[in-house]
Amino acid sequence: MIDVIVAGGGPTGHLLAAELRLHGVRVLVVEKDAEPSPVVRSLGLHVRSIELLDQRGLLDRFLAHGRTYPLGGHFAGIDRPLPERMDTAHPYILGIPQTVTDRLLAEHAAAAGAEIRRGTALTGIEQDDDGVTAGLADGTRLRARWLVGCDGGRSTVRKLLGVGFPGEPAGTEWLTGELEVTMPPDELAAVVAAVRERQRGFGVGPSGDGLYRAVVPAAEVAVDRTVAPTIDQVRARLRAVAGTDFGAHSPRWLSRFGDATRLAEQYRVGRVLLAGDAAHVHPPLGGQGLNLGLQDAFNLGWKLAAEVAGWAPAGLLDSYETERRPVAAGVLDNTRAQSELLSDRPGALALRRLLAELMDVEDVTRLLVEKVTAIGVRYDVGDGPALLGRRLRDVALRRGRLYELMRGGRGLLLDRTGRLSVAGWTDRVDQVADPAAELDAPAVLLRPDGHVAWIGDDQAGLAAGLPRWFGAAA
Repeated sequence: MIDVIVAGGGPTGHLLAAELRLHGVRVLVVEKDAEPSPVVRSLGLHVRSIELLDQRGLLDRFLAHGRTYPLGGHFAGIDRPLPERMDTAHPYILGIPQTVTDRLLAEHAAAAGAEIRRGTALTGIEQDDDGVTAGLADGTRLRARWLVGCDGGRSTVRKLLGVGFPGEPAGTEWLTGELEVTMPPDELAAVVAAVRERQRGFGVGPSGDGLYRAVVPAAEVAVDRTVAPTIDQVRARLRAVAGTDFGAHSPRWLSRFGDATRLAEQYRVGRVLLAGDAAHVHPPLGGQGLNLGLQDAFNLGWKLAAEVAGWAPAGLLDSYETERRPVAAGVLDNTRAQSELLSDRPGALALRRLLAELMDVEDVTRLLVEKVTAIGVRYDVGDGPALLGRRLRDVALRRGRLYELMRGGRGLLLDRTGRLSVAGWTDRVDQVADPAAELDAPAVLLRPDGHVAWIGDDQAGLAAGLPRWFGAAA
């Protein structure tokens, strides 16, 4: 029997598979497409995703394939300087196409020992108290202890489960693609700048290899958005919006996307869970979608692995939904807000002017940046100091950096007192005693995803906190 089947071989599925393999879980990834998609829906990674890559030793590999851009105070196209002393060691955006992110994470999952089967569509799910039977399009039936649907916004897994996906359907659609143009670069840039003064949902710019990425509003929402637009349709929309088609020709790929906003009613049904776009879809404002899915996988991986290993305390796996679903709801809200603020209606323009004034207050901009980059996420792990429930930034230690010590996916006690012990949990939790650690607390207990589960200085308090997240002492 397989431990976990992951349905969907995209970035969320591949990262989840790799996280499970860190703990020796036997994982099979099944992906319906025989070849990776050439469509580039995401163009970058935000701070929290960059941090989790650093926590697993992957960041250098990603930096080598991307380009860093200074983090700014951006929200709904309103730009302000980045507030001082942002709570991260990585105050930048990593520009990297989704296709590259997916390839690097697939390589990471395969190197960790995950089996990946492409061209294999999941068509059926049956589950009982002991496991899940997955039916594939070729007639194969596979047995697993758990199954996770990471198969996108049109998730087969979610539909087979009968999980509701309430929200708003797409009201606006954009056509996009990578293509060649004949218009000289300087002339093209001037035209694009002029159009964007009145139409922010438009852009044509170089994407590398002599290609340009185009995004243009569609005339209407397509009946079937799975059908890609033609180059003639894209040229027609470019002429309608910009007055020129820029000499667009020879597309590498073309696609369409909308602003549908939906959230799954639940993330778990028995032994089947949902993650990534299978659980939530929203407009691409702020570039948060791919990042949200990666962070789902980072939260779920160690919890599901603990369940497979048999040491998970009661409620640990259910905390995946209670923690991540509110985060997704918050992203849906901030993208809805940005959509409204980008409207040209008088009321929306008045709100935009008001928000622009508010963003002159540094703490307002800080709050918005923390929302978009996800470094402001705080899970409800109980009452306590402001740091409790938040992820801990990378801090300097005598032995190097904190994130370098978290690459095994284990818990970690960072102790400045030198008096505490994780005896009984050393098979699940590491310990670092460092009085010089850059930490505004005597000691913190970190979960494998880097979030602070306990703060204090007494052994009795620590001994009470360890079982909640790491099960009974060995």
